[in-house]
Amino acid sequence: MSYKVEKLPDSYAYLGEGPHWDIETQSLYFVDIKGGKLLRYDYKENKTYGAKVENEEHTSFVIPVEGEIGKFAVGCGCRVVIVAWDGVAPIAKVERVAYTLQQGDEVCKHRFNDGKADPRGRLLVGSMYLENNVKKPFGELYRLEKGQPMTVLRSGLTISNGLTWNERTNKFYFIDSYDHEVTEYDYDLDTGVTSNPKVVFKHAEHIPDGMTIDTEGNIYVATFNGHTVYKINPSTREVLLA
Repeated sequence: MSYKVEKLPDSYAYLGEGPHWDIETQSLYFVDIKGGKLLRYDYKENKTYGAKVENEEHTSFVIPVEGEIGKFAVGCGCRVVIVAWDGVAPIAKVERVAYTLQQGDEVCKHRFNDGKADPRGRLLVGSMYLENNVKKPFGELYRLEKGQPMTVLRSGLTISNGLTWNERTNKFYFIDSYDHEVTEYDYDLDTGVTSNPKVVFKHAEHIPDGMTIDTEGNIYVATFNGHTVYKINPSTREVLLA
Protein backbone atom coordinates (compact mmCIF):
# COMPACT_ATOMS: atom_id res chain seq x y z
CA MET A 1 0.00 0.00 0.00
CA SER A 2 1.27 3.47 -0.86
CA TYR A 3 0.34 6.78 0.71
CA LYS A 4 0.21 10.29 -0.69
CA VAL A 5 1.18 13.14 1.64
CA GLU A 6 -0.24 16.56 0.86
CA LYS A 7 0.01 19.88 2.69
CA LEU A 8 -3.33 21.40 3.62
CA PRO A 9 -3.94 24.89 2.19
CA ASP A 10 -3.22 27.85 4.51
CA SER A 11 -2.57 25.49 7.40
CA TYR A 12 0.60 27.05 8.84
CA ALA A 13 1.08 26.56 12.57
CA TYR A 14 4.12 27.55 14.60
CA LEU A 15 3.61 24.34 16.61
CA GLY A 16 0.78 22.23 15.23
CA GLU A 17 -0.85 19.65 17.48
CA GLY A 18 -3.90 17.50 18.19
CA PRO A 19 -5.69 16.75 14.90
CA HIS A 20 -9.31 15.66 15.34
CA TRP A 21 -11.46 14.54 12.41
CA ASP A 22 -15.16 15.46 12.75
CA ILE A 23 -17.10 13.16 10.44
CA GLU A 24 -20.33 15.16 10.79
CA THR A 25 -18.88 18.40 9.45
CA GLN A 26 -16.18 16.75 7.31
CA SER A 27 -13.65 18.95 9.05
CA LEU A 28 -10.19 18.41 10.50
CA TYR A 29 -9.67 20.44 13.67
CA PHE A 30 -6.21 21.09 15.11
CA VAL A 31 -4.35 23.76 17.10
CA ASP A 32 -1.33 26.02 16.92
CA ILE A 33 0.01 25.62 20.45
CA LYS A 34 2.25 28.69 20.58
CA GLY A 35 -0.11 30.81 18.54
CA GLY A 36 -3.03 30.11 20.86
CA LYS A 37 -5.16 29.29 17.82
CA LEU A 38 -7.77 26.81 16.66
CA LEU A 39 -7.74 25.70 13.04
CA ARG A 40 -10.31 23.89 10.92
CA TYR A 41 -9.73 22.36 7.51
CA ASP A 42 -12.99 22.11 5.56
CA TYR A 43 -12.71 19.07 3.31
CA LYS A 44 -15.53 20.08 0.95
CA GLU A 45 -14.22 23.63 0.50
CA ASN A 46 -10.54 22.61 0.57
CA LYS A 47 -9.97 25.60 2.82
CA THR A 48 -8.49 26.15 6.29
CA TYR A 49 -10.01 28.57 8.81
CA GLY A 50 -8.24 29.84 11.92
CA ALA A 51 -9.28 31.58 15.13
CA LYS A 52 -7.36 33.08 18.05
CA VAL A 53 -8.74 31.94 21.38
CA GLU A 54 -9.53 35.16 23.19
CA ASN A 55 -7.04 36.04 25.98
CA GLU A 56 -5.23 32.69 25.79
CA GLU A 57 -1.50 32.19 25.14
CA HIS A 58 -1.44 28.44 24.46
CA THR A 59 -3.85 25.94 22.95
CA SER A 60 -2.97 22.25 23.03
CA PHE A 61 -6.01 20.27 21.84
CA VAL A 62 -9.51 20.89 20.48
CA ILE A 63 -12.35 18.36 20.74
CA PRO A 64 -16.02 18.99 19.85
CA VAL A 65 -18.49 18.73 22.74
CA GLU A 66 -21.08 16.05 22.00
CA GLY A 67 -24.55 17.44 21.42
CA GLU A 68 -23.45 21.09 21.46
CA ILE A 69 -22.86 22.56 18.00
CA GLY A 70 -20.01 25.05 17.91
CA LYS A 71 -18.71 24.16 21.39
CA PHE A 72 -15.28 22.65 22.00
CA ALA A 73 -13.17 21.42 24.89
CA VAL A 74 -9.81 23.14 24.48
CA GLY A 75 -6.57 22.83 26.43
CA CYS A 76 -5.38 26.34 27.33
CA GLY A 77 -2.29 26.45 29.53
CA CYS A 78 -3.14 24.63 32.77
CA ARG A 79 -6.91 24.71 32.13
CA VAL A 80 -9.45 22.87 30.03
CA VAL A 81 -11.99 25.43 28.83
CA ILE A 82 -15.21 25.28 26.85
CA VAL A 83 -14.89 27.49 23.78
CA ALA A 84 -17.56 28.74 21.38
CA TRP A 85 -16.49 28.90 17.72
CA ASP A 86 -18.47 28.68 14.51
CA GLY A 87 -15.47 27.30 12.63
CA VAL A 88 -15.14 30.44 10.52
CA ALA A 89 -14.80 33.57 12.70
CA PRO A 90 -11.25 34.80 13.50
CA ILE A 91 -11.93 34.88 17.25
CA ALA A 92 -13.06 32.01 19.51
CA LYS A 93 -14.56 32.92 22.90
CA VAL A 94 -14.01 31.10 26.19
CA GLU A 95 -17.37 30.40 27.82
CA ARG A 96 -16.24 28.68 31.00
CA VAL A 97 -13.45 26.77 32.70
CA ALA A 98 -14.11 23.03 32.97
CA TYR A 99 -10.94 21.87 34.77
CA THR A 100 -7.79 23.44 36.21
CA LEU A 101 -4.52 21.77 37.17
CA GLN A 102 -3.78 21.92 40.88
CA GLN A 103 -1.63 24.96 41.66
CA GLY A 104 1.66 24.36 43.45
CA ASP A 105 5.37 25.12 43.28
CA GLU A 106 5.87 22.79 40.32
CA VAL A 107 2.40 22.05 38.96
CA CYS A 108 1.67 25.71 38.23
CA LYS A 109 4.60 25.65 35.80
CA HIS A 110 2.86 23.03 33.70
CA ARG A 111 0.50 23.15 30.77
CA PHE A 112 -1.74 20.59 29.15
CA ASN A 113 -0.41 18.99 25.98
CA ASP A 114 -2.16 16.37 23.85
CA GLY A 115 -5.64 15.12 24.66
CA LYS A 116 -8.37 12.91 23.17
CA ALA A 117 -11.78 11.50 24.03
CA ASP A 118 -11.96 7.76 24.61
CA PRO A 119 -14.63 5.61 22.87
CA ARG A 120 -17.09 6.39 25.71
CA GLY A 121 -16.52 10.15 25.62
CA ARG A 122 -14.17 10.51 28.60
CA LEU A 123 -11.42 13.06 28.08
CA LEU A 124 -7.83 11.90 28.60
CA VAL A 125 -5.27 14.71 28.68
CA GLY A 126 -1.61 14.91 29.60
CA SER A 127 0.57 17.66 31.01
CA MET A 128 4.17 18.73 30.60
CA TYR A 129 6.64 21.21 32.10
CA LEU A 130 6.30 24.62 30.44
CA GLU A 131 10.02 24.97 29.74
CA ASN A 132 10.15 21.61 27.91
CA ASN A 133 12.74 20.45 30.47
CA VAL A 134 13.03 16.65 30.27
CA LYS A 135 15.04 16.64 33.50
CA LYS A 136 11.81 17.60 35.30
CA PRO A 137 9.47 14.64 34.74
CA PHE A 138 6.54 16.21 36.55
CA GLY A 139 3.94 15.65 33.83
CA GLU A 140 0.85 13.52 34.41
CA LEU A 141 -1.90 11.80 32.41
CA TYR A 142 -5.44 12.55 33.60
CA ARG A 143 -8.91 11.15 33.04
CA LEU A 144 -11.69 13.75 33.02
CA GLU A 145 -15.36 12.81 33.36
CA LYS A 146 -18.40 15.04 33.74
CA GLY A 147 -19.26 15.54 37.39
CA GLN A 148 -16.06 13.84 38.58
CA PRO A 149 -12.70 15.22 39.81
CA MET A 150 -9.62 14.71 37.65
CA THR A 151 -8.11 11.24 38.05
CA VAL A 152 -4.35 10.75 37.63
CA LEU A 153 -3.58 7.71 35.45
CA ARG A 154 0.19 8.19 35.16
CA SER A 155 2.79 10.39 36.86
CA GLY A 156 6.47 11.12 36.27
CA LEU A 157 6.01 12.01 32.58
CA THR A 158 8.18 14.34 30.54
CA ILE A 159 6.05 15.27 27.51
CA SER A 160 2.68 13.54 27.58
CA ASN A 161 1.71 13.09 23.94
CA GLY A 162 -0.10 10.79 21.49
CA LEU A 163 -3.11 8.72 22.57
CA THR A 164 -5.36 6.28 20.73
CA TRP A 165 -7.64 3.31 21.44
CA ASN A 166 -8.54 0.00 19.85
CA GLU A 167 -12.14 -0.45 20.98
CA ARG A 168 -12.36 -3.95 19.52
CA THR A 169 -9.47 -5.30 21.62
CA ASN A 170 -9.90 -2.97 24.64
CA LYS A 171 -6.39 -1.56 24.22
CA PHE A 172 -5.10 1.96 24.88
CA TYR A 173 -1.88 3.32 23.40
CA PHE A 174 0.07 6.21 24.91
CA ILE A 175 3.29 8.14 24.21
CA ASP A 176 5.59 9.88 26.67
CA SER A 177 7.82 11.46 24.04
CA TYR A 178 11.17 11.43 25.79
CA ASP A 179 10.87 7.77 26.62
CA HIS A 180 10.95 7.27 22.82
CA GLU A 181 8.28 4.60 23.35
CA VAL A 182 4.67 3.68 22.63
CA THR A 183 3.10 1.85 25.56
CA GLU A 184 0.04 -0.40 25.25
CA TYR A 185 -2.42 -0.81 28.13
CA ASP A 186 -5.45 -2.94 28.76
CA TYR A 187 -8.36 -0.49 28.93
CA ASP A 188 -11.64 -1.05 30.75
CA LEU A 189 -14.21 0.81 28.65
CA ASP A 190 -16.75 0.76 31.49
CA THR A 191 -14.47 2.41 34.05
CA GLY A 192 -11.66 4.04 32.07
CA VAL A 193 -9.07 2.17 34.16
CA THR A 194 -5.71 1.26 32.55
CA SER A 195 -3.60 -1.79 33.45
CA ASN A 196 -0.84 -4.15 32.25
CA PRO A 197 1.47 -1.71 30.42
CA LYS A 198 3.89 -3.04 27.83
CA VAL A 199 6.10 -1.32 25.25
CA VAL A 200 5.12 -2.07 21.65
CA PHE A 201 7.38 0.41 19.82
CA LYS A 202 10.67 2.11 20.65
CA HIS A 203 12.94 4.27 18.50
CA ALA A 204 16.34 5.32 19.81
CA GLU A 205 16.69 8.39 17.59
CA HIS A 206 13.30 9.78 16.57
CA ILE A 207 10.91 11.27 19.15
CA PRO A 208 7.37 9.81 19.00
CA ASP A 209 4.72 12.53 19.12
CA GLY A 210 1.20 12.22 17.68
CA MET A 211 -0.58 8.92 17.14
CA THR A 212 -3.72 7.43 15.61
CA ILE A 213 -5.07 4.00 14.65
CA ASP A 214 -6.74 2.42 11.61
CA THR A 215 -9.62 -0.04 11.35
CA GLU A 216 -7.20 -2.97 11.24
CA GLY A 217 -5.61 -2.04 14.57
CA ASN A 218 -2.36 -0.67 13.14
CA ILE A 219 -1.06 2.45 14.88
CA TYR A 220 0.51 5.43 13.11
CA VAL A 221 3.18 7.37 15.00
CA ALA A 222 4.38 10.78 13.84
CA THR A 223 7.87 11.71 15.02
CA PHE A 224 9.10 15.13 16.11
CA ASN A 225 12.27 16.15 14.23
CA GLY A 226 12.17 12.74 12.57
CA HIS A 227 10.13 13.77 9.49
CA THR A 228 8.61 10.28 9.54
CA VAL A 229 5.29 8.57 10.22
CA TYR A 230 5.65 4.94 11.31
CA LYS A 231 2.90 2.39 10.68
CA ILE A 232 3.16 -0.34 13.32
CA ASN A 233 1.36 -3.60 14.04
CA PRO A 234 1.29 -3.44 17.86
CA SER A 235 0.48 -7.15 18.17
CA THR A 236 3.67 -8.22 16.41
CA ARG A 237 5.59 -4.94 16.99
CA GLU A 238 6.45 -5.00 13.30
CA VAL A 239 7.05 -1.69 11.51
CA LEU A 240 4.94 -1.97 8.37
CA LEU A 241 5.82 1.38 6.84
CA ALA A 242 8.22 4.24 7.50
